[in-house]
Amino acid sequence: MQVEGLSINLATIREQCGFAEAVDICLKHGITAIAPWRDQVAKVGLDEAVRIVKSNGIKLTGLCRGGFFPAANDADWQKNLDDNRRAIDEAAAFSADCLVLVVGGLPGSSKDIVAARRMVFDGIAAVLPHAQAAGVKLAIEPLHPMYAADRACVNTLGQALDLCEQLGEDVGVAVDVYHVWWDPDLANQIARAGRMKRIFAHHICDWLVPTKDMLLDRGMMGDGVIDLKGIRRMVEAAGFFGAQEVEIFSAENWWKRPAEEVIATCVERFRSCC
Repeated sequence: MQVEGLSINLATIREQCGFAEAVDICLKHGITAIAPWRDQVAKVGLDEAVRIVKSNGIKLTGLCRGGFFPAANDADWQKNLDDNRRAIDEAAAFSADCLVLVVGGLPGSSKDIVAARRMVFDGIAAVLPHAQAAGVKLAIEPLHPMYAADRACVNTLGQALDLCEQLGEDVGVAVDVYHVWWDPDLANQIARAGRMKRIFAHHICDWLVPTKDMLLDRGMMGDGVIDLKGIRRMVEAAGFFGAQEVEIFSAENWWKRPAEEVIATCVERFRSCC
């Protein structure tokens, strides 16, 4: 039986299986929407990954990831732009709903976060024409402030939407509950995103208490403190009814379990907790 409204970000079972096997497991459990990572695609090859997706009638709720724009020198800057253009081409090959942008943090030894955020704007502006020509939407994913230095200097939905307003209609946001659940202005900003029609993706997992690793200890839905149903109501009230995409990094728990068990649990928790 097909599970409507659920997508699996393939990072959730990245340690257990490769691209083709992950797709097979999702299909076995009635899931026909996924979001792969570029390294997972590269291991099987873009052409083969696209063939697998299209032959099975699979939808990509996103491709992870582009971004990481800030650079310490001109050569690295150009390298980052070129990589983002390749990521756009890959997303286009899949007809993905969006390319998720994790925008990057402080380059090199810099302590200038204002300059880093300026480079994020300039970087997205530089690759946006390529994305528009390819028919690919760019989804800025604001990350929790604990990642501001090394992964993303855009840390609130409000910041991300400010960028969207400046950049144009083909730039939106990925609302990842892990990163935004704590924001006291979340309801207002989700409503704002809805008015702008800029919600391109909705990612789910849970925040564990305590969290033992700031990157690799995300929780399965229902095991933590995030009001998943409440945030879903906000997102749907804002006009987004796309699939909820499970994205779990869990080095000491879910990555150690059989992939079949993980996906079966995702389905059960999606139905009961989301």
